[in-house]
Amino acid sequence: MTDPHATQALPAPAERDDEALRRSMHRVREEIGKAVVGQDGTVTGLLIALLARGHVLLEGVPGVAKTLLVRSFSRALGLDTKRIQFTPDLMPGDVSGSLVYDARSGEFEFRPGPVFAHVVLADEINRTPPKTQAALLEAMEERQVSTDGVTRALPEPFLVAATQNPIEQEGTYTLPEAQLDRFLLKLVVDLPPRDAELAVLRRHADGFDPRLLETAGVSTATTPEEILGAQRAVAAVTVSDDVLGYVVDLARATRESPSVQLGASPRAATGLLAAAKAWAWLSGYPAITPDHVQTMLVPVWRHRIRLRPDAEIEGVSVDAILTSVLQQTRVPI
Repeated sequence: MTDPHATQALPAPAERDDEALRRSMHRVREEIGKAVVGQDGTVTGLLIALLARGHVLLEGVPGVAKTLLVRSFSRALGLDTKRIQFTPDLMPGDVSGSLVYDARSGEFEFRPGPVFAHVVLADEINRTPPKTQAALLEAMEERQVSTDGVTRALPEPFLVAATQNPIEQEGTYTLPEAQLDRFLLKLVVDLPPRDAELAVLRRHADGFDPRLLETAGVSTATTPEEILGAQRAVAAVTVSDDVLGYVVDLARATRESPSVQLGASPRAATGLLAAAKAWAWLSGYPAITPDHVQTMLVPVWRHRIRLRPDAEIEGVSVDAILTSVLQQTRVPI
């Protein structure tokens, strides 16, 4: 018989901390929703990249709120944010910083570029030549900038959110594979459904100004300490050997596809693992399941796969290839 006076078992302190951090991340989504309508999946993708210590490439036609989304995201996080408008004449030093001569001291001093921020919005990254795009490579991978033999650490947490227009538009440069590989996720920002588009127009009709986020009531929902704590919690999510084998089998299946010229690399596999851990933690799971891997596979790998020329001519898409790989690879039970 149960003792009516017995106290109920309380969650362990680590579990309570995890739940508080998870609520904080969900509040971030709610705050972004005050300014951006109909992009819930993209908002979740941004959060997953942040929790997995990765970066995000947002692709979509002009006018689908890519820049507004990132600005709202950084405001809800309460982090220092810098925006870089990529143009054909932008130089690498304009991104990472450069040495400037000080006439008073007679010495050169380093002037940090806009990459020295918690959240860097690389707006229209494919409108600048690869030479300038490459200025972000070290920052995104090593989280540091090396200039004149001196290495300078970037702040933590650190996230690059880059937007790009579709390649077929005029005045764009294709991002090289090395640059694409630095992005954990590539999210396609589609046109909103009719109801969401109607809600956007209603907000503008009521006086909403996308340049003034305070008019939408977007406020800070978390702190840098909570973000770092959430990143540590994500890193602690467990993975079984069966799920690890599943990720490897998926990667090898992309390399064996007759339509694929360049399949998923080991780095792509580790990226999928990191994103799946973030999605599992955000959903309240202590360990990764095959479902988490399947959910994250397309956004993590769609920009890392290169198709054969004949497959491209036939109109085969990378997303379709990855969906086929998911369907044909045995799922661990």
